[in-house]
Amino acid sequence: MAANTKTSRKAARYAVPVAVAGVAAASVAMVPAFANAGGPDLPKVTAQQLIEKVAASDVQQLTGTAKLSTDLGLPTLASGLLGGGGIAGGSADPQDKVAQLANGTHTFRVAADGPDRQKLTFLDGRDEYTLVHNGTDVWGYDSKSNEAFHEKADGKDAGRGADDKKTADRLGASPQQLAQDLLKEAGPTTDIGVGDTAQVAGRDAYQLVLKPKQSGSTIGSVQIAVDAKNGVPLRVQVLSSQGGKPIAEAGFSQVSFTKPGADTFAFTPPKGAKVTEGADGARKGGEHGKDFKGLESIPGLDALTGAGAGGKGDVKVFGEGWATVARIDTGAGKNLGDLQNDKNAPKEAKQFMDSLGDKVSGKFGQGRIFSTRVVNALITDDGKVYVGAVTKDQLVKTADSAK
Repeated sequence: MAANTKTSRKAARYAVPVAVAGVAAASVAMVPAFANAGGPDLPKVTAQQLIEKVAASDVQQLTGTAKLSTDLGLPTLASGLLGGGGIAGGSADPQDKVAQLANGTHTFRVAADGPDRQKLTFLDGRDEYTLVHNGTDVWGYDSKSNEAFHEKADGKDAGRGADDKKTADRLGASPQQLAQDLLKEAGPTTDIGVGDTAQVAGRDAYQLVLKPKQSGSTIGSVQIAVDAKNGVPLRVQVLSSQGGKPIAEAGFSQVSFTKPGADTFAFTPPKGAKVTEGADGARKGGEHGKDFKGLESIPGLDALTGAGAGGKGDVKVFGEGWATVARIDTGAGKNLGDLQNDKNAPKEAKQFMDSLGDKVSGKFGQGRIFSTRVVNALITDDGKVYVGAVTKDQLVKTADSAK
């Protein structure tokens, strides 16, 4: 494991890590597969050797352009709430930008110079959002609203709880960070092999392929393109078990492993920009809830979250690995059926709920399934919620056998 693992992991949340380490290769099944059909002709490697190459990578400097595309199959309303229209606009706080990455396609420039200097500039239309880490300073700037967010990266901000994550831990969308997280989570329920070779951003790459051993997952595979020379992950693709375009893809379209210019990480708020300090934003954290004032009055929503009277919120986990399903017992004894039968419920609310879910039944009783390409959730008549990255059939099967 690299000596700088702890520091690098924090820095990686901005742009790129200085190393990808901590891979527990012994706990996963290594598939000795070799293939390079149509790709560059590279020396054969095993999955074990490729993981070791990723873990040993010590690249600390680069500049480039990357793209993040996400297609979760969210309902239209949810896509709008997640900001499918662009990353720029509104608050400059990085927390407010993370959810927007969960939908659509986003392009960004990236630069890194060791663990203390990283920069991401999101390019969506004419407006830009920039996140800069330079030493102990973290800056976020939204060009459309002309607002800036400032926070110290040394963990000494007043008004922060001990368990509150810093800005550096909130924007881990780089190919390297995704690859590191996925490899850390790989376990005995995962087959890991070597797929076709590829070219990414003009560089020859091997592809590490992670596949679930169990049936029933909505994830078909995860493919990580690894630079053949320096071991840096260049692209991560999450593929659906149902086929179609990737559920999520993060990768470089252009990259150069050279030292960025000295002034790349310098940042001064433009004249007239509104600047918010991180500690001030933390003290105002409770205000975000005001945006949703009135939602609690919609019949049935409190039952789904366990927020209603008597709600327990008890959680039990079934299965393991890729087929894990969590059951949340709201304890409310109410469900969407109450909304449908409530004569006082708004007609629009009933129509909205009908458009989201499919009615299902089984040994568990009756309920309704809400679906995306990745996560499915089953709300049962007795107020239980089953949720997981599994297919609808697998979700119903789990609910039928759950005790």
